[in-house]
Amino acid sequence: MNDTYFSRIAEELKINPLQVMSTAQLLEEGGTVPFIARYRKERTGSLDEVAITTIRDRLEQFAEYDKRREAIVKSLAERNLLSDELNGKIAATTTLAELEDLYLPFRPKKRTRATIAREKGLEPLALALLEQQPTFVPDREAAVYVSPDKGVASIEEALQGARDIIA
Repeated sequence: MNDTYFSRIAEELKINPLQVMSTAQLLEEGGTVPFIARYRKERTGSLDEVAITTIRDRLEQFAEYDKRREAIVKSLAERNLLSDELNGKIAATTTLAELEDLYLPFRPKKRTRATIAREKGLEPLALALLEQQPTFVPDREAAVYVSPDKGVASIEEALQGARDIIA
């Protein structure tokens, strides 16, 4: 656990950082909150159950924050999006919400059926279906978009892709 977390928790609770560190060690050793509050007062500086519970919860939040930060950095590095500037901004965040807000523009987009249909070039067919011109014959227009190279094997598949875009 990071020493800066101990000092942040101590600052929040207005206690000594050594009390936080001692409590963290006792929790790590498997001590329960009531046990620590009653029988380890000499190590915690007589912290009550509320303070010990707060320390435990904040340590868990910081552990979750560290885990998420590592996952985000790994994801960005794998996709070659991690720059020194972005890495500095990630390191400067202090909360999970700030971290998620920073990551939001870089988050991989979900590939929906409509996205896949657009990638196959079916958007003009979808727009033509939406216009509902009296001379428009769906099967005839969809036949233009059938192309095994683009992954559209049949007229029905082309029409289904267009409907996915419309939906």
